[in-house]
Parts: sequence; C-alpha cells; structure tokens
Amino acid sequence: MRAQFVMSEIGVGLRRNLTMTFAVIISVALSLALFGGSLLMREQVSTMKGYWYDKVNVSVYLCNKNDAETTSGGSCSKGAVTPEQKQALETELKGMDLVEKVTYESSDDAFKHYQEQFGHTALAGSITPDQMQESFRVKLKHPEKYKVITTSFSGRDGVQSVEDQSTVMDNIFRLLGYLNWAALGIMLIMLIVALLLIVNTVRVSAFSRRRETGIMRLVGASSFYIQVPFIMEAAFAGLIGAIFACGMLGAGQYFVIDHGAALRTKMELINFIGWDSVLTKLPLVLVIGLLMPSLAAFVALRKYLKV
Repeated sequence: MRAQFVMSEIGVGLRRNLTMTFAVIISVALSLALFGGSLLMREQVSTMKGYWYDKVNVSVYLCNKNDAETTSGGSCSKGAVTPEQKQALETELKGMDLVEKVTYESSDDAFKHYQEQFGHTALAGSITPDQMQESFRVKLKHPEKYKVITTSFSGRDGVQSVEDQSTVMDNIFRLLGYLNWAALGIMLIMLIVALLLIVNTVRVSAFSRRRETGIMRLVGASSFYIQVPFIMEAAFAGLIGAIFACGMLGAGQYFVIDHGAALRTKMELINFIGWDSVLTKLPLVLVIGLLMPSLAAFVALRKYLKV
C-alpha cells in the first residue's frame, strides 16, 4: 500500500468535509475532556476520603449539671458524670482495639475552642464555661468503624451523646459522587453525539467518493485498502480532539488548581490531586480518542463501501 496515496486521500476527505470534521473534533474533545475530568473527580473524591477520614474523630460528650437539670429521662437524668464514670469510660475506650488515641477535653478547653470559633457571634457572650460539656475525642485506626463506638457508648450513664464527624463527611462525599455521575452522564451524551457525527461524516465521505472506490474495487483493490483512508480520516479527527481534551485537562489543573484561581492555596483544607494524576490519564484519553473514531468508521464502512 502506497503511503503517499493514503495520505493524499486523507487530505482530500478532510478538505471535502471540513465543517463536519471540525464538529467531530469539538465533540470528541468535549466528551473526552468530560471523561478525563470524571476520572480525576473520582480520584479527587477518593483522595479526600482518605485524607479526611484519617482526621475524623468520634466525640463522646459527657453529662454536666445543666443536662441533669433539663433532662427528665435518659442517661443524664441521674446527674452529671461522676469521676468514677469518667475513669471507667476512658479506660474502656483506651482498651478497645480499634481505638488509636483518646484525648480528654475539659469544659474549660471546650469553652476556649468555642470562643476561638464563634467568639465574634452575639450568642458567644451568653455562654459560660460551666455550660460546655466535657468530652473524650476518640481517634480510630479504622474511621469507617465509628458505629462501634456509637453503639457501645450511646445511652450509658454519664454520656450525653456520641457524635461522629464522618456523618457530615459522608453527605459531602455523596454530593461529590452525584456530581461525578452527572459529569459521566453528560460525557456519555457527548460521546454518542461524537459517534453519530463520525458515522455521518464517514457516510458523506464514502458517498462523495463512491466513483473512485468503485473503480478501485473493479481493478482488484481489497476492502481493507479502500477502507484505510476513511478510517485514518476519522482517527486523525479523533486524535486532534483528544489532544484538545488533554490540553483542557492540563489547563484546568494549571489555571484552576495550581495558578489563576489557585484553589490549592485558597482552600488549604482540601488535599487536591497533583500533576501525576493528570498525566496518568492523558495516555488513556489519547488512546480512546484514536480508537473510538476508528472503530466507528470501520463499522460504518462495512455497509457504505459495498459496490
């Protein structure tokens, strides 16, 4: 097969269908950018889960005298936590295999932390240290097993409540998961549009060159020899679209995360993924951008190049 002939046919096909080729490139670029973005979003959520779940604490709040006065039933109805109950709770917590560390926070410490966070609000002036609850802050070896602590200590004498921060985290990660699925849905729609455009472009190209392909068939050219220029046209358009998609992913990382909007410096509490994550996705985007149009063109040509 002469490479010069194939390249010339590719150039002819692209020039004849320039507008549709441009539409294919844009559709492929957008769909693959969404695909790569969805992969990066999924990795970002996984990274954030590992980062935040490692910092999640279970808080065991102890009864104080105010709880005892305002509660008619429950674990605080017998009065504020006693030193014996406090010691028993701490010993039991430290003896559990899944507990990594237990930190005691007094009411004075809790009041100090409250003032640091909410001292600027009007309600802060009406809060006194004796109204704050003592607590044990429990760091777990496996944060996802927080329900063991909740089940074991809720309702115990001297325990007002057991709260786990991962409940809030679960809601946030669930929202991010929904956003990721939404991006995947949009990506699938764009991918279908791109495939339809590729098939339509191949049809128009095959129809416009039906005379040439008919002559090639009559002189003994194989089906593969006839199909190669059309397949490479689609592959070329897909590759250009994939390159644009890679550029968009790189631009998003550079201008949104690292520079420009600089979310990495403005949102220091979030552990953003780095360039290594982006670079590992680019080869996959390029391969899909090359193979997807080629396969679509091959399937379309099985029917439209029969002479």
